[in-house]
Amino acid sequence: MIKNLNEQQIQTIGDLGKRFSDSTILMHEAIARKAGLTGTDHKYLGFLIKNGAMTAGELSKLTGLTTGAITGLVDRLEKKKLAKRQFDKDDRRKIIIVPNTENAFKLLGATFSDLQGKIVNLLSTRSDNELKIIENYLLSTIDVMDEVTNNINHSKK
Repeated sequence: MIKNLNEQQIQTIGDLGKRFSDSTILMHEAIARKAGLTGTDHKYLGFLIKNGAMTAGELSKLTGLTTGAITGLVDRLEKKKLAKRQFDKDDRRKIIIVPNTENAFKLLGATFSDLQGKIVNLLSTRSDNELKIIENYLLSTIDVMDEVTNNINHSKK
């Protein structure tokens, strides 16, 4: 069903989306700063942990960063013992970036456990129908943002 939105609805949802985005960035920057990282390094470490070991090229493709920027990122993560480079066992010319999930959890785990507990408490106050609406909205919004990101990343080439 496609609904015509009025200007006030568009404005309200747009403003709330911006506030949500700003709060998300500020929270992740604070978490990263507390851990001695930049917000960007913290988020890209999360990509490595989620996706597992990968080459610099694979991480570059995932993030849209240049391989030079990936080199700097890995240097910083290695310095903090949050990732390491290792040779590919089948092709020693290839370097694999391996996240150190144990050290990352030691550094960030308590903060994220606290955050997760608060989010679970918030969600537990919602009905199953409301949770489905939230889930659908988030999935649809992610799709839109991924499309915009991909369009931007591919237009620069």
